[in-house]
Amino acid sequence: MGNKKTLIQIITIYILLIIIALAMLFPLFWLLSTSFKSAGEDIFAFPPQFIPQQFTLENFVLVWQNYPFGKYLLNSSISAVLTVSLNLLFCALAAYPLARLEFKGRDFIFVLIVATIMIPFQIVMIPLYIFAVNLGLKNNYLGLILPQITSAFGIFLLRQAFQGVPKELEEAGRMDGCSELGIWWHIMLPAIRPAIITLAIFVFIGSWSDFLWPLIILDRPDYYTLPLGVASLASSLDLNWRFIAAGSIISLVPVLVLFITLQRYIIPNDANTGVKG
Repeated sequence: MGNKKTLIQIITIYILLIIIALAMLFPLFWLLSTSFKSAGEDIFAFPPQFIPQQFTLENFVLVWQNYPFGKYLLNSSISAVLTVSLNLLFCALAAYPLARLEFKGRDFIFVLIVATIMIPFQIVMIPLYIFAVNLGLKNNYLGLILPQITSAFGIFLLRQAFQGVPKELEEAGRMDGCSELGIWWHIMLPAIRPAIITLAIFVFIGSWSDFLWPLIILDRPDYYTLPLGVASLASSLDLNWRFIAAGSIISLVPVLVLFITLQRYIIPNDANTGVKG
């Protein structure tokens, strides 16, 4: 009787999880289906028709030919790569002393940094915009990536990872004559690779999908990122949901490719395997 009750509970849980998953994936399925539908199909039919009656790539071709999506893709790629690189560098440099070095006020500084997570971006948005404009950073890549070159979450994540590295590895590096910077580069960073890759994925997705800050700091279409490009499709006079769907799928592909490529590297920290005994 007990086994039967447990089986029913497991089946119920799986059914609920499947329903929740389908509800969350429904917009993505509809978007993907719409992007492949021909002009003669009703994309708002009820119940929704997820399988196109006439499968076509015309929407992708027309979007790419009629709108500068190649430029949007290039701008997003440059912005995301620079943002990820600088964010990882500055977060790792800030997190290392907060985790491994002893100095007065270390914990207080860390608390102040983490406390900034509770400050919404909308509060600092206007001062940040004025600061960027005064520095001449409007309508360029540096102004686009400025607010994301470091983050309290990244410092917190890498600090926790640094704290999990055994001291024996650090001491071995000092015995070999490594400087503090050498220990950080040659020992600590390889030891926390899973945390670094995790942070890189989060930062990339945040930069790639960011809409609000690019909308504020950019007013020249030459510097538009993919979210702004898709938004320009939605605001055009000849509103075409098939084009919007195709543009949205184009913007999603790099994120999916990155996640699938790096997913196998997101594993538990194996720094302890370097210490025996």
